[in-house]
Amino acid sequence: MTPPSSLNPMDRRKQRIDDLAASSARLRDTAAGNVLVVDDAGTVDETPGVSLIASAWRRLRRDPVFLVGAGITLVFVVLALIAPWVAPHDPAFGYLLDKVRPQSNPIPGPEAGFPLGADDKGRDVLSRLIVGARQTLIVGVCATVIGLVGGLVLGILAGAFGGALDAFVMRVVDVLLSIPSLLLAVSIAALASQPSQWTVIIAIAVVQIPVFARLLRGSMLAQRSSDHVLAARALGVKRSAIVFRHMVPNSLGPVIVQATLVLATSIIDAAALSFLGLGNPDDDAPEWGQMLGRSQQYIQDNAHLAVYPALCIILVALGFTLMGESLREALDPKSRR
Repeated sequence: MTPPSSLNPMDRRKQRIDDLAASSARLRDTAAGNVLVVDDAGTVDETPGVSLIASAWRRLRRDPVFLVGAGITLVFVVLALIAPWVAPHDPAFGYLLDKVRPQSNPIPGPEAGFPLGADDKGRDVLSRLIVGARQTLIVGVCATVIGLVGGLVLGILAGAFGGALDAFVMRVVDVLLSIPSLLLAVSIAALASQPSQWTVIIAIAVVQIPVFARLLRGSMLAQRSSDHVLAARALGVKRSAIVFRHMVPNSLGPVIVQATLVLATSIIDAAALSFLGLGNPDDDAPEWGQMLGRSQQYIQDNAHLAVYPALCIILVALGFTLMGESLREALDPKSRR
């Protein structure tokens, strides 16, 4: 390159225009997702860049913790969806009822066609575990979705408007968070006149609402001072458009990751409420926590009735937890290892 001092004014002007054009093209490449690397000689190396989602996926597909968690979760979800078709027997029918002897043999053991034995009513334990996966998934997903929607509403109100509304919403959230989650869920479920599956879902959802609300509110407060929000305000964009087009979409990442972790908590809390007798009283529709509760009177001589549903609850909660923690580390640059 010819030194600028040796060029005449017209040539220096042309070179300056060429340099500006090259800089503009590099900025466009950067905005399009290309990474610019400058070596010691001043040469620019343009390599294709990747988005945050693509970068996170590259990390996740090589992360054994995520693969184990995703594998457990996938097996659980698929099994819950196809449970009625893969269960070997009707979970509500007492096939081995004629072998139940209250004094000598209250729990029939394993035999041909019934590898895990039967319960005190002669019903196949394996079929009840498989069908119970569907009930557990329904409770966990419904409670998480309701809690997520409620938390989004409160978080948007607090994070977008601020002021007195923010203070009021956050004080309510603080009160709810100050109560242990399981104690609050038990208190809410106990208020129902008749225990049912929906009382468990509502109780768990109310417990999760303040968690999502505080998380979204914190993310939106960080977005309020970001450059793109300030630029939108300077251009006179309406508040509603700023909130729903700029702030909320950029604040949902941590909330979605938290929803994965909350699913594990919801499954454990649902099992705890059913174990205490606050869930669905109809045991013809099996659920793991309900099965765990009914097994307590036979646990000394037939511990397997409690071990099987307990292991299912532990494995599923572990799968969601491993997957959620891996997602959090992959999507959050501050926590990347």
